[in-house]
Amino acid sequence: MSEGSVVRPYGDTTGDGMVQTSFTLPVPPGPKAEGAALQLAHKMGIEPAMVVHSHGIGEGFTFFVVYGSVRHLVDLDAVHVEERPYPLLSPSEVNAAVKARLRRSLVVLGACIGTDAHTVGIDAILNLKGFAGEKGLEYYRELQVANLGAQVSVPELVHAARARKADAVLVSQVVTQKDAHLRNTRELAGAFREAMGESRPLLVVGGPRFDPAMAAELGVDKVFGRGTTPGEVASYLVHALVPEEATP
Repeated sequence: MSEGSVVRPYGDTTGDGMVQTSFTLPVPPGPKAEGAALQLAHKMGIEPAMVVHSHGIGEGFTFFVVYGSVRHLVDLDAVHVEERPYPLLSPSEVNAAVKARLRRSLVVLGACIGTDAHTVGIDAILNLKGFAGEKGLEYYRELQVANLGAQVSVPELVHAARARKADAVLVSQVVTQKDAHLRNTRELAGAFREAMGESRPLLVVGGPRFDPAMAAELGVDKVFGRGTTPGEVASYLVHALVPEEATP
């Protein structure tokens, strides 16, 4: 069902409100566990609800997939998202802007900080092979890119940024247990602020669990969420770091 800006979830037929959700309960597998899952689903507003999948995931825990209908409506007019305030540029446009208006290479460092060893995200943005059919930032001839890899400490990253005179530091965070990605980002922002003040490089973070609207709260300049492509990052770097007019 859709009435103007109001919509409902869609499953088998239009407007049926069907949704699927998954969760884990600290209950051993069995009928009582499934009953507990259904009780939780009902309290979430899923009615009727069906447990379509469950299995034990260690001693005393059960994972569930629940399917059912909700009566909740979504008002699209009340949905507010951050609009991109800059155009998407091709690699040639990025290179031309940096060469003509910055008149030197744009120095970019990338890393995974803390205990995060998942380099898939930072590699997708920086490495030549890129992501989603787009070449990574190493492909851009006017960008001087260094990928520092995984488990880089914040002090090491600050030191590297200083030594290389980085214009921008890109940090990927995939590990999100107990909001580790948020704590690490605040530590990053605080360390750069303390060490370099207003002369710090542009700080950009990204990962699947980040909210792009949280940049100011986390103390960084830009937050990218899941599905970000190298072209989006390169376009933002030009927007943020390359002056509109060439310096005389």
